[in-house]
Amino acid sequence: MQNYILMTDSDSDLPYALKVEYDIPVVYMPYTLDGKEYFDDLGQTLDHKSFFDKMRQGAHPTTSALNETVYEEYFEPILQEGKDILFLAFSSQLSATINAIRAARETLLEKYPERKFILVDTLSISGPQTLLVLKAHEMYRAGESMEAVAQWVEDNKLRAQAFFTVDDLKYLQRGGRVSPAAAAIGSLLDLKPILTETREGKLAAAAKVRGRKKAIGYIVDKAVESIEDQKESIGLVLHADAPADAEKLAAMLLEKLPELSLRIEHVGPVIGAHAGPGTVAFCFIGKERTM
Repeated sequence: MQNYILMTDSDSDLPYALKVEYDIPVVYMPYTLDGKEYFDDLGQTLDHKSFFDKMRQGAHPTTSALNETVYEEYFEPILQEGKDILFLAFSSQLSATINAIRAARETLLEKYPERKFILVDTLSISGPQTLLVLKAHEMYRAGESMEAVAQWVEDNKLRAQAFFTVDDLKYLQRGGRVSPAAAAIGSLLDLKPILTETREGKLAAAAKVRGRKKAIGYIVDKAVESIEDQKESIGLVLHADAPADAEKLAAMLLEKLPELSLRIEHVGPVIGAHAGPGTVAFCFIGKERTM
């Protein structure tokens, strides 16, 4: 039995089945939909399809951050129990949330000075964050120390990658990621941006291609170029209620990378609120990010 707890947040889009299987504590992040606040409990309260159906019907979900007090409520019972904490947080470049975690850690370590609390900024969100969490948890189950696991994540976090494409530019426009003019021209020309997570931990366009088919092909090509060891890690195909395209992407990946272990899972409400229904992504551990 380890003397520390490995935790993450739901912006990782950790599949609920894996959360349960490995008993990974997850901090549930808030979002608002149709004027009601929800907590992203990995699709348990509001399933992913219903969330994206509401967006298709015109709902404008918004995301928000947790405050220090809420994090303290998650962390204090663990420290009180005499265990240390290793927390793998989503990218500091996508939200100021990590500052609330730092403040909670500082407050609690003053109260429990004999305890340890390591916070790692994964510089990732969604699937890449999940892959780092799963690898870290594998080491945790094997009895590795908190310091060794944290160091592995620090050393390898830029190898966790994602390439994804959206179905409709209006959702990126709504979130300020593309201008109204760019969205209008892009829609007219059927331009599909391929988005990725950068070395800094931000989201950026890696390319723009014409049409959904070419967008999915580009994602496959980037995976082939970036994956050196097919057996090193599972690959995650994520989709925002686009199961047919997710299956197509998975089949194309396995044709090129036949030894790859693949799971098809859902994009959660935080990424989904900004990218919109129809988004598809491939997430993997490979070479370091180049952007």
